[in-house]
Amino acid sequence: MHTLTNSEPMRGWGNGLIGVLIFSGSLPATRIAVGGFDPIFLTSARAVIAALLGLVLLVALKQSRPERRDLSSLLIVALGVVVGFPLLTALALQHITAGHSVVFIGLLPLSTAIFGVLRGGERPRPMFWVFSCLGGLAVALYALSLDAEMSVQGDLMMVAAIIACGLGYAEGATLSRRLGGWQVISWALVLSLPVMALVALAVWPDSWTGISTAAWISLGYVSVFSMLVGFVFWYRGLAMGGIAGVGQLQLLQPFFGLTLAAVLLGETIAPVMIAVTLFVVTCVIGAKRFA
Repeated sequence: MHTLTNSEPMRGWGNGLIGVLIFSGSLPATRIAVGGFDPIFLTSARAVIAALLGLVLLVALKQSRPERRDLSSLLIVALGVVVGFPLLTALALQHITAGHSVVFIGLLPLSTAIFGVLRGGERPRPMFWVFSCLGGLAVALYALSLDAEMSVQGDLMMVAAIIACGLGYAEGATLSRRLGGWQVISWALVLSLPVMALVALAVWPDSWTGISTAAWISLGYVSVFSMLVGFVFWYRGLAMGGIAGVGQLQLLQPFFGLTLAAVLLGETIAPVMIAVTLFVVTCVIGAKRFA
C-alpha cells in the first residue's frame, strides 16, 4: 500500500486544481459539440479517441497489465467516467444551458466524498461534512431557483451524471494508489474501447456536412483533455491528497466553467451566481481544513 509523505497532500491539491481547471472546459465544450454531433456518437467517439491515445501510452511505456482483482474497479471507473458522466451530460445539455449544467458540478464533491468513504475507506472529520453539505446545498438551491431555465429532464440527467461521476472518481482514486493515475484512466478507456467503438460505428453520422469548426474543436477537447489528460492530474491529486478533501476543489469548477460559458457561448453570469461561487469557495477552504 502506498504511504503518503508530508509533502504529498499539498502536491495532491496542486494536481487536483490542474485537473479541475481542465475539467472546467468540459461542459461548455460538450454544449458546443452537441450542436453538431449526436450525444451518443459524441460520447462514444470521445471515448474511442481517448482510448486509442491511452493504449499508445500504455504500450510505449511498457506498462504491465492490471491484475484480475483490478478489473471490477476498472469497470466501475469506465461505467462512471467514460460512459455514464459524458453520456448523461451530453443528453442533459440538449435541454439546459452550459451555465445551468455546470452549477450541478458543485454537488460533485459531496458525491465524491460519500463514495470516498464507501469505496476508499476515508473518514473525514464531522466539520468536513458541514462545509461540504453547505457548499452542495448552496449550489442546489441556486439551480432550483432558476425557474426560467429549469428542465426537469435535463436536471435529473445531471443529478444521475453526478452520482455516476462521484463513484468513478472515488473508485479510480483508490485504484490509483496502486496502479498510478494515468494508468487507471488509460486501462479503463481500453477496457471500454470495444463496446464504445461498436456504438460509434452504429450511430455513425450519415453526413459530416454542416458540422462547425467549433464543434470539431470541442470534440477534440473533450476527447483529449476531458477524457484523458485531466484524469492524469485528477486521479493523482485524489490519491495523494485524499479523495474527500481534494474532491472539494470541484466546488470551484462552476466558477471556472461559468466563466468559460460566458466567454465562449455568450451566456449571462448573474450577480447571484457570483455570490454563490464565492460562498462555495469559502466552503472549500473550510472542508480542506477538516478533511
